[in-house]
Order: sequence, then structure tokens, then C-alpha cells
Amino acid sequence: MLIGPTLGRYLAARFVRAITGVFVTVFALIYTLDFVELVRRTSDVADLSTPLLAELSLFRTPTVAEQILPFAVLFGSMAALLNLSRKLELVVMRSAGVSVWQFLATPLLVAVGIGLFAATVYNPVSARLKERAIQVETAKLGRSKTAGEKELWIRQRSLDGQAIIRAERSMEAGTRLSRVTVFEFNKDGSFLDRVEAREALLRDGFWELQDARLTGVGMEPQSFASYNVATALTPDQVRNSFSSADSVPFWELPGLVEKTEAAGLDATRYRLQFQSLLARPLLFVAMVFIAASVSLRFFRFGGVAKMVLGGVTAGFVLYVVTHLVEDLGAAGLLSATVAAWSPAVVGCLLGTLALLYQEDG
Repeated sequence: MLIGPTLGRYLAARFVRAITGVFVTVFALIYTLDFVELVRRTSDVADLSTPLLAELSLFRTPTVAEQILPFAVLFGSMAALLNLSRKLELVVMRSAGVSVWQFLATPLLVAVGIGLFAATVYNPVSARLKERAIQVETAKLGRSKTAGEKELWIRQRSLDGQAIIRAERSMEAGTRLSRVTVFEFNKDGSFLDRVEAREALLRDGFWELQDARLTGVGMEPQSFASYNVATALTPDQVRNSFSSADSVPFWELPGLVEKTEAAGLDATRYRLQFQSLLARPLLFVAMVFIAASVSLRFFRFGGVAKMVLGGVTAGFVLYVVTHLVEDLGAAGLLSATVAAWSPAVVGCLLGTLALLYQEDG
């Protein structure tokens, strides 16, 4: 028999509430830890208000929390199914002739809906907030580099010679750099001068360095409010050098792939990010299958804790394998489509196989 709309809405509400509860809890934990760490790091900076730090931490948290969405779906689904089993609601549904495939249809639709929302709405918002956090941290805190981040380097050629640019942080798709140092060389390769600047903006044919200090060979250091360094770089080339794929919103990825390829540059990481976001609903479906395969055992039979531990382990393994395969795709060893979709497909197949074995022998 098919489940009715009332039972379908009830199951959907239970799963949405459980998944949302897990995600909000982890989000709040990440926000609290980040806020405490931010307060600790900025304790020696004067004129910083607590609301400003709280706002900055709020901007930074969504990008980090996005990484735990698959686990929120897994743990939320396990919690919802275990709660239904504990209250014997699953027993009642099965006694009424509802199979596991029928009452799982609603949770699977919920997983697909959450995956679509995460890719098309949450991801663009988190990317914009991350960009905003970088701008606030640079402007208000006087620093842009956070723990664990590497400095950014690029080498360029122009009519004036060569230059090596080092920056602590890039913003606005790499066209705006903060804490910049430029080493300029003559056409014969000899060192010319060094320029340090608070910020660099990519203009048409040159970098505009603001609050610059020039140090050259055999000359006294000079300060400039604005100093220009010639460049032949285009915004697409700079973006390819500085901008990370996870900082680009979902809706901008297809256009960015086309522009990057048109410029003759490698767009693998952007294509892989786009395919990974497209595959996110299927990955969440795989998490629901894994949760169902370890959470349908009746409490009176015992062994629930062991099965839950097995589900957590299986989810963690799938998550690690997903990142390993994506790394292979980013290295060009696998196509972006295969790297993004294969872990979710394999997870769904294994979860279905486990349910078939449990339910149908």
C-alpha cells in the first residue's frame, strides 16, 4: 500500500526537524568556538567591539558549517528513525503493510530537497558571507591572514619587465589583494625595487597599490598614496591564480568555467566544484540509505548501539572517500563528473544493498 499524505507529511516533518536540529546544534558550536578563538586572537587590538567580532564570526561560520551538512543529514536521519522505532511507530506502519521502501520515500525526498537547497541557496549565501568576512577582517582588524592559511604568490610579465607579487589574502575573485609585496625586476632579470602596500586593485593593464612604500637599489625609501605596477594579467588569470573554488557561488561557476577555458587556463577545480554541488542531493540520499540500514532494528532485539556506531563509521568512510576521489579529480586523474558523482552513486548502491539484505533476506 502507498502511504497517505498525512503520514507523508508527518514523516517529512520528523526528518526535517531532526536534521535541522543536528545542523543548528553543530552550527552554534562552530560559531561559539570561532568567536572565542577570534576574541583570543584580537585581544591585543584596540577599539574592537564585541558586536563586531560576533558579526565577523557569524560571517565566517556558514562556510565551515557547510562541510558538515552530510553528517547532519546522516545523524538527523538516524535520530528520526531510531525515535520512530523506539516509540514503536515503525512497528505500527509495518503491521499496516507499509514496507521500508514506502516509508523511506518521504525521507529520501526530504534529502533531495535539502541537497537542492544547500547547493542553490545556502552555498551562494555562505560564499558571499565568506567574502564579506574577508573584507571586514581586512578593514577593521588590520589583518587578513587567518591561522592555517598560506600566502599567495604570482609571477607576471609586462612591458616593464617581470614582477613577483605576494599577498596575504585575495578578495573579489582575486582582483583585490591585501597586504601586498611586489618585487620588480628589469627585463634582463636584475632586481629593480620592492613595493609594500596595504592593498592592490587590478585595473586595466596595471595594479593600483594603495598606501605603498617603495624601496629601490641605491635610493631612499619613498611613500606613495597610490602606486601603479604594470601588468598583462586579466581578471580571469588572476582569479585562476588566487581564488579558491569553494569561494565561488554555485550560480557563477558555469560562467566562470567558460571564461577560464576561453582564456586558455585550467578550469578543472571549478568544474569539479560545480559537479560536486550538483551531486550533493544524491550524496544526502546515500546518507539516508546508510542511516536506514543501521537504524531499523527494533529496540527490544538489542544491539542498537553497535549498529549506530557502524552507521557513523560508514558515513565517515563515505565522506573521506568523497574527498579522496575529489582530490583525484582535481589532480586530473579522474574526470570531474566521475570524481563528483561516483562516491554518491556507490553509497546509494551499498545502502540499497544493505536494506535489501535486511528486509528481503
